[in-house]
Amino acid sequence: MTEQQPSPARFTGDANPYGGGDPYADHRTADFPFTRYANLADRQLGAAVVAANDEFFAHRENLLLPEPAEFDPERFGHKGKVMDGWETRRRRGTSAEHPWPTDDDHDWALVRLGAPGVVHGIVVDTAHFRGNYPQAVSVEGTSVPGSPSPEDLLADDVKWTTLVPRTEVGGHAANGFAVDAGQLVTHLRVNQHPDGGIARLRVHGEVVPDPRWLSVLGSFDVVALENGGHVEDASNRFYSPPTNTIQPGRSHKMDDGWETRRRRDRGHDWIRYQLVARSEIRAIEIDTAYLKGNSAGWASVSVRDGADGDWQEALPRTRLQPDTNHRFVLPTAAVGTHARVDIYPDGGISRLRLFGALTEEGVSGLTARHRQLGG
Repeated sequence: MTEQQPSPARFTGDANPYGGGDPYADHRTADFPFTRYANLADRQLGAAVVAANDEFFAHRENLLLPEPAEFDPERFGHKGKVMDGWETRRRRGTSAEHPWPTDDDHDWALVRLGAPGVVHGIVVDTAHFRGNYPQAVSVEGTSVPGSPSPEDLLADDVKWTTLVPRTEVGGHAANGFAVDAGQLVTHLRVNQHPDGGIARLRVHGEVVPDPRWLSVLGSFDVVALENGGHVEDASNRFYSPPTNTIQPGRSHKMDDGWETRRRRDRGHDWIRYQLVARSEIRAIEIDTAYLKGNSAGWASVSVRDGADGDWQEALPRTRLQPDTNHRFVLPTAAVGTHARVDIYPDGGISRLRLFGALTEEGVSGLTARHRQLGG
């Protein structure tokens, strides 16, 4: 097992017992730079907690729920306090003379990422676990192709790399860890030492798709998050994140898209994307599903070839309808590595789809990166 340098947690120690009122009023958190990357452990992307050695008090699946953990001080079940997270029973020693767990005792959960990728940071949030959080956590990663079972992942021949070394954490806190492993990861093993509860897990990074799969597909969405596209920047993130626009599937509610605050000037809003690799774009979809009184009035799409290239308009400014999926076939393919959607003057869109295929240069570049990362 290879080791990474420690990335210290922001918080340690107990939080105060719940004293009433807003349970998040004393929740400890910070701005972590790596959260600009997408959450690879998003259920919407296909992530799952596939196994855990213990989930006596609270189920492992809670780790990946998208919303913040909830706390009801009066909710108890037949096993005790009902917690919104993953919580294991208290570990014990081997005898009355040695009642304490050993230094090696720990609980674990196996997490399948929604897509293979490079992890840049991890948040282990112990929200509402004030005196029953783990003393320390560690996180390991591996890359296993296909759809391995828990037994496959736990086999002796699977190589795990330490992404977060064993580090003390705090209760009722978002504990953040920067990761610089530089390798492809498909699964995580999240360990809590020796036991306790974790409310939520967020794994921020970049999707790195298998170029062989994309080559077989031929034409596909070259900006989709699951295919390796990502958001570089956006003019406004007031109501919802721009990454929503490249999530899988159609939006199912208003905040599952991208919506900006109301403008009171003569400007407009935009999102800039990096495509999976250099591509030829032949068709565009702009969806405003569930955005009825707040959809963008008009939109345009531009493409740039290379980080220093000039923006070329692929779709001119076009009127949008609320709660509608708009489809456009381009008269000629737009070739590039980056795209930008501009909306006028403000509002939102739920999804952007750019359908096309990789160029030869795009295929070779993506293949080289995939091999470099161990794919």
